[in-house]
Formats: sequence, structure tokens, C-alpha cells
Amino acid sequence: MSESGDILVCFAVKEEAAPFRKSICGKPGLRILVTGMGQRNAATGIGAAFAAGKPKLVLTCGFAGALTPELREGQIIFATKEAALGNALTAEGGRPVRFHCDERVAATVKEKQLLRRETGCDAVEMESGAICGFCEGREVTSATVHVVLDEAGQDLPLDFNRVMTDKMEVDYFMLTLALVRRPGIIAGLVRFQTQARRAAERLAAFLVKAIDRFEDEAGAKNET
Repeated sequence: MSESGDILVCFAVKEEAAPFRKSICGKPGLRILVTGMGQRNAATGIGAAFAAGKPKLVLTCGFAGALTPELREGQIIFATKEAALGNALTAEGGRPVRFHCDERVAATVKEKQLLRRETGCDAVEMESGAICGFCEGREVTSATVHVVLDEAGQDLPLDFNRVMTDKMEVDYFMLTLALVRRPGIIAGLVRFQTQARRAAERLAAFLVKAIDRFEDEAGAKNET
């Protein structure tokens, strides 16, 4: 789903988008797109969004898993090829990093360590490859802006890959089976949900300030 505007802000799932949607409160010029998880869903979503109207700027946002212990929970990290946008993101406290875009959730410390060794990247997420690649092919400025949800030394409470459908959606029957078989993970999932909500709120606050800064600086540049 999407809304019209010159800046397109993409999220994989509604839980990532909810605090930002509330924060902007219908601010003109912004469009929110929830693509679904994974590069296949992201590619479909971004294509449909451009068909409805080509934006001037695209941000692909959401949660990321840290691959290096230097990154901490709640930290805002980003990657962009646009210097002015990068400056605005840095000025608001964002940290430039290298992202690895994977096809599956990195659920364990061992998986993260392996990805770090194989890719040399700092963080992992699942949609930016499709979205930023699409934008680059159409000469639209883009950036990947994420918040660290789980640190490099943190196992997720559940291997979410085991409860996902082929369409990268949660299979609630499989999730229920997992909880029945391992009821001890419920407390961990509740804590993780709280952690995710806190991270989404942190990301929303950052995005509002960074977008305002970028627009102000772009406007000032156009006046000179």
C-alpha cells in the first residue's frame, strides 16, 4: 500500500512503519510503502509505487541485524551514494555502514559471524538490494536507513525462517506449533517484540528529523 508524495519511504512490514506513519501525520510530499519482506516482495512493491508516480527520493527503512560488535541496539545506520543526503543523515547521528542484503533472516550469532566473514559488511537486512538497484536504474536518489534491532552477539528468540511461507509471510500455524513445542521461547519473543517497538520508534524519530534537514538544505541550495 502507498500514499502519494515526492519522497517514498519504504518498510518491509507494518510494525516497522507504524511509528513513522503516526509521526508524519499526513505530512504532504511523503509517501509510505509497505512492501513485505524480502527482495522479491520489495521489487514488486517498488515497481508498483513508481508506476503510480516517480518519486524524487526513496528511502528503504526498517530493522537490521548487526554483523559487527561495534553496532549497538537502537543505533541508526545508513548507506547512500548521494553526498548531500549522507551529510544530512550523518548530521542527525546516523552512521554510514556497509549493508548485506540477504534472502533469509540471520537468526543466530553463528550465522552473523559467517556473513561478516563472507561479505565484510557491517549489518544485514533483506530489501535494500532490490529497492536501491531499481532506483539507480531510473536515476532516482536513494538511501538505506535502518535501526539496529539485534546485535551481533544476540541470537533471535526464534529462527523466523522456519515459520515463514514462500511469500515471506509469517505462517501462524507453524508459529503456533513452534510455541507449543518450545513454550520457553514465549518470554523471549515478548522481550523481542518490546525491543522491536522501541527500535521502530527510534527510527521514526530519526527519519522525521533527517528528512526535514535534507529538505531544508536542498531548499536553501536551490535558492542560491
